[in-house]
Amino acid sequence: MKWGYMLDNESQYHTLLRNPARRRIIEILGTQEKIGFKELRQILGMGIGTVYYHLDMLSSYLDQDKKRKYRLNDKGRLLFQSLKGESISPSRLELSETFSHQLIRWLFLAPVFSKTVQSLRWLPLALLILLFGALGSAFASSQSLLFFYSPFTNHQFETTSILYIFNWISLFFFSDLILFAIFRRVGGDLQLFVCISIASLPIATFPYLYLFFSYEVARYLLLVLIIWTMMLLSSAYSFSKGLRLDRSIILSLLVLYLNVAVLFALGRLV
Repeated sequence: MKWGYMLDNESQYHTLLRNPARRRIIEILGTQEKIGFKELRQILGMGIGTVYYHLDMLSSYLDQDKKRKYRLNDKGRLLFQSLKGESISPSRLELSETFSHQLIRWLFLAPVFSKTVQSLRWLPLALLILLFGALGSAFASSQSLLFFYSPFTNHQFETTSILYIFNWISLFFFSDLILFAIFRRVGGDLQLFVCISIASLPIATFPYLYLFFSYEVARYLLLVLIIWTMMLLSSAYSFSKGLRLDRSIILSLLVLYLNVAVLFALGRLV
């Protein structure tokens, strides 16, 4: 068997193995032959979403048996053999991160979402962000329609606030259902709720801006806030459920599409 079969190209090799967690997973599976998700997570000491993410990145090198236990396939065993004879310096890998990458990480709030593994500690902040958005929607008398707002509402202050919170809680349940149905992601539900709530922060600021700017200016600001919220929602899916960012972005776009479709059906999008 040729070594060229092991990896598609050199850059893919470095992308996979520059992360210590992925190297550790290959080493564990190479030693134990097969292991269940729960046991693997306990050994790694990482959050559910993080472990799912790394397994997803290594999917070309792994198989699952009938009991859903992970094991190395032929390519994975070659990868393990190469690891035994090669030492990769973590310090050298850290130097590969550039400032521009850090800027992108902050646009996606990756440093924040990465800490939400301790979900209970971040739950108060998540609830405060939802309350912040709910009060803003009520003060501006602008009914929330998830990513969009209706400039006028006949609802009372309390009802407008409750509808805002209801929208984002509904998004949490919908996301959890889709993540299980399509990607078979289970667990980490509290972290998903916390991450979605944090992701709603940009759009939550819109009603306050709406109070100080003209309607035309506010519409352009809303477009910017929707795009940023979509980026953060993608990041939320990635960190809480371990989806690759490309899949997370597709899921976020699906949510936006359904939001727009519902507005058209209700005759609320003008």
